[in-house]
Amino acid sequence: MKIIKPLALAITTTSLLAACSESTQQPSGPAADQAPALSFEEDLQTQLIQAQPGDIIEIPAGVHEMTRSLSLSVPGVTIRGAGMAESILSFSNQIQGAEGLLVTADNFVIEDLAIEDTIGDALKVNESNNVTIRRVRTEWTNGPDSENGAYGIYPVQSSNVLIQEAVAIGAADAGIYVGQSTQIIVRDSRAEYNVAGIEIENSTFADVYDNVATNNTGGILVFDLPNLEVQGGKGTRVFDNLIYENNTENFAPEGAIVGNVPPGTGLLILANDNIEAFENEFSDNNNVNIMVYSFALGGRTIDDPEYDPYPEQIYIHDNTFIGGGTVPAHALLAKWHAETGENSPDIVWGGLVKPGGSTENLLCLGDNPTQTFLNLNGTGAAADVSTDTAPHACTLPRLEPIQLSTDLPGDD
Repeated sequence: MKIIKPLALAITTTSLLAACSESTQQPSGPAADQAPALSFEEDLQTQLIQAQPGDIIEIPAGVHEMTRSLSLSVPGVTIRGAGMAESILSFSNQIQGAEGLLVTADNFVIEDLAIEDTIGDALKVNESNNVTIRRVRTEWTNGPDSENGAYGIYPVQSSNVLIQEAVAIGAADAGIYVGQSTQIIVRDSRAEYNVAGIEIENSTFADVYDNVATNNTGGILVFDLPNLEVQGGKGTRVFDNLIYENNTENFAPEGAIVGNVPPGTGLLILANDNIEAFENEFSDNNNVNIMVYSFALGGRTIDDPEYDPYPEQIYIHDNTFIGGGTVPAHALLAKWHAETGENSPDIVWGGLVKPGGSTENLLCLGDNPTQTFLNLNGTGAAADVSTDTAPHACTLPRLEPIQLSTDLPGDD
């Protein structure tokens, strides 16, 4: 293993300015015949290209201006900064590239740095096995804005993914997003002022725990969507999270599916199976604290014959609910609210069931449900809805904890 820390990587923004000033002086002597030193950006990209498995590339403290996307395709590399508030890669003047950093390599570790103000996604990891993202902050510093990049921390089509002690702020789609992946842990992280705080989409076997999701449009989303290469999302546990005051207006760009998430949503489970949500604390999510529904709710058309839009085997138990539901914003919830004047209950179910399928144990709330509950029965009309928890007084087998690969870097 070698640690790459060339001279250029010690240059901060301040020293770059000083170097530029000195460069206006007429050079003399043998040094005048030497090639000019690489900029920080050029040197960093060179190190990423020339890295060998086992290398550690260190990013020193300072704000380092990037104008083009960075990329890494070499396996077994660690990128390490001095801290997410100290080592900052700023893309505020980015002129090229779709991401801040794109990684297409296995056994990848990135830790202790920040990526700010990218044109597109901040950190994208694609088709990788064994990924550790630890103490990384992604942020758009201008606050919620539809022109911000879509995703902050964005592993997709990957496996054995650990996201730990991360911070994601300001994404116009999802702050922490894991899509079409398997064997996932997202823990001890914070998502704030994103459209979706933390999103697990079209993925299998994920644990999302000990996180804070606040000031997003939707706090935590567990989705399965049609027309994607990987489908059949299942096996996610959402537990021990603080999910509160996710009331930011939806600022997703037009056409984004997440643009349908109503502001004020705590946990949203859409068309996913075998989900367990427990021991979370929900408070003051104005639309609804928890909502579970089918992709077909509201008459949405589906043109993917392989897609199953109905959530099944959803087990919600032992959560704490404080306030919330004061501004029902989902279309059918708003319809019900307009007729009744009532606030959303703790848990809302869309009520659509797979044609010809069993209704047994589709949604379980424990043996003796104490949460307030509403079944929209697919319409939201006051005459159709039900608040009866008796059909949902059941339990399901507890899901097993996620066990990541034993050789996952940094899984401590």
